Amino acid sequence: MGDTKNTKNWFQKLESLHPYETLLYLGMIGSGLIFLFLTVAFLFSGVDQLSGMNQKIPLSFLVSTFLLVLSGYSASRMRVYYQEERTNRVVSSLRNTMVLGFIFTILQISGWMELQQMGIDFKGIPSGSFLYVLSGIHIFHLLGAIIFAVILWVQLKRVQEDEVGQLILVTNPFEKMRIRLFTIYWQFMDAVWLILFLLFVLSF
Repeated sequence: MGDTKNTKNWFQKLESLHPYETLLYLGMIGSGLIFLFLTVAFLFSGVDQLSGMNQKIPLSFLVSTFLLVLSGYSASRMRVYYQEERTNRVVSSLRNTMVLGFIFTILQISGWMELQQMGIDFKGIPSGSFLYVLSGIHIFHLLGAIIFAVILWVQLKRVQEDEVGQLILVTNPFEKMRIRLFTIYWQFMDAVWLILFLLFVLSF
């Protein structure tokens, strides 16, 4: 009987979420649908035209993918360090994640330049245009996470040398939720790019 009362259905679980959690999950679903629609459109845009150009995936895309995977690992360590109450390591992991994300963005722009040198521009073949659109929308989503990371990093730096502030930080459920939601969204962006990158590689 007790187990039945304690078991929540999906709607009750949804109601119990913090508004920030609800917004994030709804945003991820919306973003996922956008990427799904564009990916399907990309697959039906004639990707064989890209392979017919005898070109290879831009090197910048390859390097940026490796860096984004590293940033995903760094973001995951944040939650571990937070649970271990190692505030300094939380701050350093967040900084590493933020810097890697910024370098990833620069390399994506460099990848667009490589595409142009290959003769694949935004106004060219439809499948080539989708390379810019998909990677560009991904950068737009990731920039939102980078901006939030900068704000969070500044706030964490302020309490880094304050023992009382650190105690409040590691015992505050709201701070724990913010770090958890940030890592979830960042890893979501990692997963989206890995799928896109795989499709790009198979298209060349």
